[in-house]
Amino acid sequence: MRGIKPLLEQVDVTLNPGDKIGLIGANGAGKSSLFAMMRGELHPDQGEIDFPAKWRVAYVAQETPPLDRAALDYAIDGDVTLRKLEAELVRLESEPESTENGIAIGEIYSALADADAYTVQSRGEQLLLGLGFTIDQMQQPVASFSGGWRMRLNLAQALMCPSDLLLLDEPTNHLDLDAIIWLEDWLKRYAGTLLIISHDRDFLDEVVNVVVHIDERKLKRYSGNYSSFERQRAAQMILAAGALEKQQRKRAHLESFVNRFKAQASKARQAQSRMKALAKMEELAPLRAAAEFSFEFREPLSAPNPLLVMEDVNAGYAIEDEATGEITHKTIVNKIKFSLQIGQRIGLLGVNGAGKSTLIKTIAGELAPLTGDATLGKGLNIGYFAQHQVEMLRHDESPLWHLAKIAPTVREQELRNFLGGFNFPGTMVTSSIAPFSGGEKARLALALIVWQRPNLLLLDEPTNHLDLETREALTEALAQFEGTLVVVSHDRHLLRATTDEFIIVADGKLQPFDGDLDDYKDWLFKTKLGKGTDVLPAAGKANKTDFPVTSPVAPPVAAAPAAVSKDQKRQQAEDRQRLATLRKPLEQKIKRLDDQIAKRAAQKAEVDEKLGDSSIYDAANKAKLKQLLADQSFFTKDLGQLEAEWLELQEQLEALA
Repeated sequence: MRGIKPLLEQVDVTLNPGDKIGLIGANGAGKSSLFAMMRGELHPDQGEIDFPAKWRVAYVAQETPPLDRAALDYAIDGDVTLRKLEAELVRLESEPESTENGIAIGEIYSALADADAYTVQSRGEQLLLGLGFTIDQMQQPVASFSGGWRMRLNLAQALMCPSDLLLLDEPTNHLDLDAIIWLEDWLKRYAGTLLIISHDRDFLDEVVNVVVHIDERKLKRYSGNYSSFERQRAAQMILAAGALEKQQRKRAHLESFVNRFKAQASKARQAQSRMKALAKMEELAPLRAAAEFSFEFREPLSAPNPLLVMEDVNAGYAIEDEATGEITHKTIVNKIKFSLQIGQRIGLLGVNGAGKSTLIKTIAGELAPLTGDATLGKGLNIGYFAQHQVEMLRHDESPLWHLAKIAPTVREQELRNFLGGFNFPGTMVTSSIAPFSGGEKARLALALIVWQRPNLLLLDEPTNHLDLETREALTEALAQFEGTLVVVSHDRHLLRATTDEFIIVADGKLQPFDGDLDDYKDWLFKTKLGKGTDVLPAAGKANKTDFPVTSPVAPPVAAAPAAVSKDQKRQQAEDRQRLATLRKPLEQKIKRLDDQIAKRAAQKAEVDEKLGDSSIYDAANKAKLKQLLADQSFFTKDLGQLEAEWLELQEQLEALA
C-alpha cells in the first residue's frame, strides 16, 4: 500500500529459479513498489515475499553521486564481495608477518581466484564496451558524465554484481539500439533469475519466458514472452466477455421467471428455486482492457519535392576554448550527399556516438552545416522531437498555456478538445506540468508537434519514458502519417512498423543500409559488439561462460552494407504498389463489414432489450414473443457469419503486411 491506496490485494504468484520474468502493468499499478518490496525497502501490510535467504540480489541504483572515481572502477565496485576481499588483503599485507597472517593471506588469494579477480578488469572493460563506453571514457571520472550515462554506469554495476536474482526497472530507457541489443544477449546468458520492468515489447520478447501482469490489484502469471501474453490475454478477454454475456442472459431469464410466477401458488416452488439460484450466482466481472489511447497526425497542408537537398555537407559542432575564446569545429559526419523526397520513411541507424543526433539536428536547422550547402524546399514545415525539447518545456506552465502560445488565435475550447485527445483531461489541461511524469511531458511535446501539421517529421528517440500504450499509439499514428519521416529509435517495433528503408551513419559517413533490423543486429555483432558479449559476472562456476577472456580493444567500425541498386529500388517500389493494390479492396470490404456488424449488433441489442421486458412473456404477447425470438436467432446467426468473414479478411490483410 502507498498512502491510503492499496496497490496489490491478496495476491499469490510463484516464480521458479532461472525464470526470466517480465513484470508489466499500467503506470501506477505497483510495479516499482513490488520491486521495492523485493529489495526490502517496502514491507507488505500482510503476507510475505519469500525467496532463498542465501540468494544474492542485484539491482540498479537510482542515484549516482558525482564521484571523482574512474568509470571502470565504479562499475567494478558492483562486485561488493570482490572489493571487500581486496580491502581485506590490503589490511593483512600491511600487518607484521606471522604464520596466522600468512595463512589468512593465502585464504584471501584463494577467495580472489574463486571470484575471478584476475579477469575482473577485462570483464569490466568488455561490459562497458557493450554499454557504449569507449576505452578512453572508462578512465574519466563519474562526475564528468551526464545523467543518462551515469544510469548506464549504475546498470554496469548491477551486471558486475554476482547475483542469483537480478531486478531491472526500465533498463533500456537510457540506452540506444546497439546497447539494447548487447544487453539482450547478455541477459539471455545470465544464469540467475531475472525480474524486469520494461515498456519495450521487442526487448521483452527477446529476453523473458514468463510474464506477470498487474491488473485490478492482482498478479497473474503467463508462460511465454510478451507477444504470447498478448495472445493469451486477448483470448481470455473474449472468453470472459462470452461468459459474462451468457451469465447476463441466464440472470435475465431467471429474474423474468421469478417476477412472472412468484405470486402463483402452482409455481411457487420453482420460483423459490430460481431465487436461490440467483443468490448463488457468482457475479462475473468483465476483464477490462487498458483504456485505449490513440491520436493521429493531421494531414500536411502542402509539401515541396524534394523537401531538402544536402551537397557535400560536413555536419558537426563548434567548440570554444575557455581560455583563449578560440573556436574550432569538430566534424562528425563527412561529405553528406542526401536528399529527402515526399513520402520517404527512413530509419536512421548507427552505433552510439556515430553522429545520428548530429545529423538530425543539422537537418532540423539546430546545427548549421560546417561546410557544404543544405537547400530547403519552399513550404517545408519540420516537426522535430528530441529529449532536450521535452526538457525545454516550461515546468511552471500548463499544457493549455504551451498550446495557446503556438496557436494564440484559436478558441480555448478547441485547444482543450485537442489536448483531451492526448490524455490531458479535466483540470490536468490547466495544471502546471512540473509534477508530470517523463512520459506525460513527452506526450505534450508530441501534441505540440502534431498541432503544427508538419510535412517532415524528425524524431530522435521519441519513445523514451513512454509506456506501452502510448508507444503503440505513437506507432499507429506514425504508420498513418502522410508526410515524410526520419526517425532514430531504440524501439524496433516502432521502426519495423513505420519505416520502409534504412540509412546508416558509420565511419563518419552517411550511407544506405541494404537490410533489415536483423541484418543490422548481425552487423553489430560482427563489429562493435563482438568484444562485449562474452562476459558474465563471476557468480560461481555456473555463471562462467565458455568464451575466452581477451583484452578488449576499441572496436573497428566496418563499412556499411552496399547501397541499394536502382533495379532493387524500382522492384521495391513495384512491390509496395502491388501490395497497396491488393490491400485496398480488402480494406474496403472490412469497412463495409464493420458497418454491417454495427447495424446487426444494434438490431440484436434492441431485440434483447425487448426480450428482457417481462411483459413480453404474457399470454397476450405470444405472437410478438415468437417473432422476437425468431429475430434474435436470425440476428445472432447473421452476426456470427459477418464476424467470421471479418476475421478471415483481417487475416488476409495481416498476411499481406
